[in-house]
Amino acid sequence: MPSPQRSVLASLFLIGAVVGFSAGSFAYTAGWLSPGRLTSTKVVDALAPPGGPALGHRRNHAKGICFAGTFEANGNGIAISKAPMFAAGQYPVLGRFNLATPDPNAADPTVRVRGIGLQISATDGNVWRMAMIDPPVFAVSTPQGFYDLLKASASKDPEAMKSFAGAHPEFAAFGAWAKTAPWTASYAEVAFNSLNAFVFTDGSGVEHAVRWSWRPQAQVVPITAEDFAKLGPNHLEEDIMERVAHAPQRWTLVLTIADPSDLTSDPTKAWPPERRTVEAGTLIVQKIEEEADGPCRDINFDPTILPDGIRVSDDPFPAARSAAYARSYDLRTSEAGSYPRTGASVKP
Repeated sequence: MPSPQRSVLASLFLIGAVVGFSAGSFAYTAGWLSPGRLTSTKVVDALAPPGGPALGHRRNHAKGICFAGTFEANGNGIAISKAPMFAAGQYPVLGRFNLATPDPNAADPTVRVRGIGLQISATDGNVWRMAMIDPPVFAVSTPQGFYDLLKASASKDPEAMKSFAGAHPEFAAFGAWAKTAPWTASYAEVAFNSLNAFVFTDGSGVEHAVRWSWRPQAQVVPITAEDFAKLGPNHLEEDIMERVAHAPQRWTLVLTIADPSDLTSDPTKAWPPERRTVEAGTLIVQKIEEEADGPCRDINFDPTILPDGIRVSDDPFPAARSAAYARSYDLRTSEAGSYPRTGASVKP
C-alpha cells in the first residue's frame, strides 16, 4: 500500500484514482442535458480503465458477491413513509457486496471504496432498489464536477488532479476520508450510506427529506491498510462467506430526516449529527453465493426503482445514475458470452 508519507500531489493522484473507480455508483449522465455536453455513453466510457472494460461485467463495482436474506421491519418507518416494506414484518432481500473498481479481479487492498446493492420486495409487488457506498460524503457537488473528476483522474497531465482539487474545494472532505478513515477487514463491519436525499411521504401525505444508512451490528475492528493488505487479494469475499456460513449477519436501517435548512441537492454536504433518526428495521444476510450464477448477477440496482411512499428529491444524481446503470447493463448483457458463468439467463 502507498506510504502515508507520500507527497500531497501523489495523494491527489491516489484519491483521483479511488474516485475514478468508485464514483460509478453515482455516475452522472442525463439525457436531458444537451447531447454535446454529457451523456451516459460519455460517462460510462470515462469509467473504463486504460486497457478497456472487462467485457460482460458491470462497468464499475465490477468485483462483487451475491447474497440473499430478509429485511425485518419493526414498524417504526411508517411514521415517515407509507412504503409497504416499512410495515412490521419480513420481506425478501437480494443483494450484492462489491468493491468500487472496474476490474473484477482487483485485489481488495487496492480499492478504497466498498459498496452494497440491495433489493427489498414487498408482498404487493412494490420493490425498493438501492446502491450505496461507505464514504460519509460524495466527492463532488455537481454532475459536471463528477465528469471533470473522471477526466482528471485519467489524465496523464501531472497537474490535472491538483488543478481539479483546486477548482472543487468540496472534494477535500472526501479526500480526507479516503486518506485517513480506518479500514476494516470485513463487509460485515461496513456502514453503507445512501448519500443522496430522497423524499418519503407518510400516510397523511406529509413529506420528509431523508437519507439512510445500513449500520453494522457486528463489532467494528479497525485495521491498518498495511495489515489489511496481508490478508490476501480476495479476503472480503472469503470472510463474508465464512461469517454467514457460521451465523447470519445483520445491519440496522437508520433513516435520517432533514431539517428545512439542510441541502438535499448536494451529496458532499453531510447533515448535522443531531438530526432526527428512525431505526426502521434490520437487514439479515443469510446466504452468500458467488456472483457468476448468483441471484444478484442480472439485477440492475437502479436507485430510482422505488416503492410507493418514496420518490427522488432535487438531488440530480439518482436519475443520472439510473441512466448510467442502464447503459452499463445494456453493454454487459450484450457481452454475456465473455462472462464466466454456467448457464444462467439474463433477466431484466
